[in-house]
Formats: sequence, structure tokens, C-alpha cells
Amino acid sequence: MDYKHHFEKAKHATRTMVGLSKDIINLVLADLAEALILNTVEIIAENAKDLARMPAEDPKYDRLKLTDQRIADIANDIRNVVALASPLGEILSDKTLENKLQIQKVRVALGVVGVIYEARPNVTADVFSLCFKTGNVAVLKGGSDAEFSNLAIVKIIHSVLAKHEISIDVLTLLPAERTSTEALLNARGFVDVLIPRGSQSLINYVRENSKIPVIETGAGIVHTYFDESGDLDKGKAIIFNAKTRRVSVCNSLDCVLINKNRLADLPVLLSPLADGQVEIFADEQSYKILKSTYPEALLNQATEEHFGTEFLSLKMAVKTVDDFDAALNHISDNSSKHSEAIISEDAENITRFLNEVDAAAVYANASTGFTDGAQFGLGAEIGISTQKLHARGPMGLEELMSYKWVVRGDGQVRR
Repeated sequence: MDYKHHFEKAKHATRTMVGLSKDIINLVLADLAEALILNTVEIIAENAKDLARMPAEDPKYDRLKLTDQRIADIANDIRNVVALASPLGEILSDKTLENKLQIQKVRVALGVVGVIYEARPNVTADVFSLCFKTGNVAVLKGGSDAEFSNLAIVKIIHSVLAKHEISIDVLTLLPAERTSTEALLNARGFVDVLIPRGSQSLINYVRENSKIPVIETGAGIVHTYFDESGDLDKGKAIIFNAKTRRVSVCNSLDCVLINKNRLADLPVLLSPLADGQVEIFADEQSYKILKSTYPEALLNQATEEHFGTEFLSLKMAVKTVDDFDAALNHISDNSSKHSEAIISEDAENITRFLNEVDAAAVYANASTGFTDGAQFGLGAEIGISTQKLHARGPMGLEELMSYKWVVRGDGQVRR
């Protein structure tokens, strides 16, 4: 396949995007939200073809599955994006020098944004809506697991673009085969930035092999520390929600750290998890406490490999720590710098945790399940960055922007 032809058309489409008004962009996205709802039956039918090829026990199955409600949620996220102010053309600074040169720093699109992702067809619509709103062209490489679902969604997007007489080259879905990934990794000169969304192995592969700049997103090894002063009722609700709300996403809880002086409360703290059929991997101290209360079939003794694991399933590790500093040390050694939480009533410990823990999102007395672009008021997200350069945490509209310097003169020359 002539991938270069695809990439050339995407690069040329950046000029199409520059020529679109903010009103037209919003109108297209509003129409897309309606079109997705109207085509729900067709999307779910294509999604069923993908689901039929994946074992239901696979952790990616839930990510892959589309329902009436999930399609409605995708449409609502797009409407939220429409409602947000566009950052395009925003003047970040404006000054006039002594020589009368006017210098402005202005937000502009990144250009062509490539995204490689696995079995999450909602990403197809999310990425397009955010890229289109910000004047970016999108080149997508979805996983073969979601091939039919992605094709169905892109077909709808292209039909809406055609209705508004906008080039469909502003969105390209590459074929699902692996050769597409290799081509995209090497699309230097055509694609401005590449964003991988998926497993740690995918992210590592893209980072190590890409010839174009990469923004790392995804893998979440998430901890919640129950401090010596932690409120038991808050802790029960937060831990249960963070672990079971949706186990296959990157903000779900992987490890509970508990202060040794609160071990006696551990059975009550984790009791809701038993009803949720959560399998526990407990260190020696916590295992002794849980042995007589937690269901035997769901309780295991942990090994070192369980600490620092992103489970993406109904599994969770439990680790006893001697004190607050030991909790911080464990998080530092095992975190993927995604989301970390403390449950505490000690103001000093809360402040220290929020200041000292190195993660994209840090929480005090709240579930890590909130690490999400829509929940943070970004409309939707293109991913959750776990790095520090350019963007960090949920990436919305502003994170898909760069800037340029606009200089206006009247004949000035430099001496």
C-alpha cells in the first residue's frame, strides 16, 4: 500500500483546516454527534463482529464493547467539545518593542496528529472531535481487534464531512495491519506528533521506534494510600469505586497501601470488594488479617511482581507500610506517574502527598476514577500523558496546540 500517498494528503489537508471558521467546525461536530446516535444500530452491529473475535474474559473486551449508552456518551462528549471555547488563534502574549515591532505569541494547531491505539473504538470519535476542534488533521491507526468498529465510526465521520463539503483527508484511518504502524512510525515530514494509547508494551514500542516526536499516554499503575488518620467510610467508598467502576481503564486502582496501625480496619475497608469479586494479592501482614474474613477463593499471598503491576481486571494488590514516608517511597518505586491518591484526615500529610508524589494527577480523599478529560471539564480527551514535556495528565484542546510568534513591522531592519 502507498502509505506515503495517505500521509501527503493528510499534510495537504492542514491547509483545509486553517480555512475553516470556528462556527463551521462546531456545526460539523454537532452534526456528527447526531449522526452517531442515528447510526447506533449499525455501529453496534459492526462492533459485534469485533467482539465475536475476542474472548469475553480478555481485559480488553470491556474497552472494545459498545452499547447504546456508550455511543450516547461518545456523542455527549462531542457536544461538550462543541460547547468549549476554541483555543485556535488565542493570543498568549502581545508586546511592542522599542523599535516598534509588534510581537504576538499565538496558539496554532500542532498540524498532523497521529494516534496509535488498541481496542477502544471510542478513541476514534474522541480523537477526531478534539483534533477537528483545534484545527488539527488526524491520522489514526487502530488495533485489528476493533477494525470493524473503527471503520463504521470513520464512515459516519466522513459522511458528515462530505455533507459539509470538507475534505475527508482531515481524518485518515490507516489499515489495521502491522505494516501501517511501521509506516506511521516513520512518517517524518508528514506527521508532526505521535500519540500511542494502549498497553505499556505498545507505548514502549512506539517510543523506541518512532522517527517523529511522541507524547506518551496510558499505562496506569495506580495506588491509594490509607493513612493512619484515614476515614473508614470514605476509604471503603473510594477504594471500591476506584477498583470496580471500570476495571479495564488506566485510572483503575491497582494497589492499596495501608498504614500498619490501621491493619485491624482492613477487613472492613476491603469488604465491598468481596461482593465485587475482586481478587486480592496481599503481603504477609495484610494476608494474616484478611485470612479469616476475605473469601478464600479470592485471597492470595502476593509476590514482588504484584507490586508495580497494572492489572486491568478484577485484581488488586495490598501492601502494608510502616508509616507515611514508607508509602511515598513505595509509590515512588512502583508508580507509572499516572494517578495516585491518599485517604487521610491529616492536613500535613495530605499537603505533603499532593506536593511530593510525582504523578500527572494526585488526589486527596477522592477516587482516581476521575482522571479523565471529560471529568476534568476538557470535553473529551486524546489521552492521559504520563510524561512532563509539552503535556501532562488528561489532554484536551489546549494540549493539542502549539504556538508561533507573529511579528508585525513597518520596514524595521536589524543592525
